[in-house]
Amino acid sequence: MFSDRDKKNMEPMDIVAKSKEDASLPKATMTKIIKEMLPPDVRVARDTQDLLIECCVEFINLVSSESNEVCNREERRTIAPEHVLKALGVLGFGDYIEEVYAAYEQHKTETLQDNGKGAKWSGAAEMTEEQALAEQQRMFAEARARMNGGTISSNQPDADQSLEN
Repeated sequence: MFSDRDKKNMEPMDIVAKSKEDASLPKATMTKIIKEMLPPDVRVARDTQDLLIECCVEFINLVSSESNEVCNREERRTIAPEHVLKALGVLGFGDYIEEVYAAYEQHKTETLQDNGKGAKWSGAAEMTEEQALAEQQRMFAEARARMNGGTISSNQPDADQSLEN
């Protein structure tokens, strides 16, 4: 899209601005959110929905850009939730910080619960190193057996031989 010479002469925001038309949000999801926020008897024109989606994209770009600035001022390389909260304050959205923080905390809680429900290795931290190695070797042996049609190849050590070494 841009030559190396063009990229050297551009400010970071120039590149973002060029690709901004590529950024969007899923229309179906956004339409659902819009409808859920309004009374059932209110209809929203398609053009209005598109405008709201564009506003959301612009808001996300604005908050992301300011979050990046906050992150850079703190000499960090990764934008953290705290940077986003500070950016909201800088941009004049301080009234929303408490609600955004609450949503973030709820998201963290739900994510931890979701990860815990289906975690295959939820008890892995309780294994000793020897137990973990034995389990790993057992799994390798099973995988080799499946790959070799049910037999363990003679040039591959089985779990018992590996533990002795």
